[in-house]
Amino acid sequence: QVQLVESGGGLVQAGSSLRLSCAASGRTFSSYVMGWFRQAPGKEREFVAGISRGAVRTYYADSVRGRFTVSSDNAENTGYLQMNSLQPEDTAVYYCAAGERPDTYYSTRYSRRYAYDYWGQGTQVTVSS
Repeated sequence: QVQLVESGGGLVQAGSSLRLSCAASGRTFSSYVMGWFRQAPGKEREFVAGISRGAVRTYYADSVRGRFTVSSDNAENTGYLQMNSLQPEDTAVYYCAAGERPDTYYSTRYSRRYAYDYWGQGTQVTVSS
């Protein structure tokens, strides 16, 4: 089992950058596929980005591709989401999630919430115009 704690959220202006962190404890981070999701008020939780074990593959939602970068540092047992050119529509609570199924399972399911087994508590990102 793994525990996930997100940090790095905040209030920023449009065009700014933030880097979110997802610290894992309990098991080696490299044992999991990692995903980032977000949920805006009144909306469903949606996929943002994902990264396979060993960072072999990365996945992005169309809305963030080219602006966000997902990465992981196994030595630090931490995942990251670098967010550039933030816009007001990026305002949401951001969650990291870990999945323990084989990588092949995620090749077609990386954006599905049900594919992930562990979730952090979330960190708020607010982008003002």
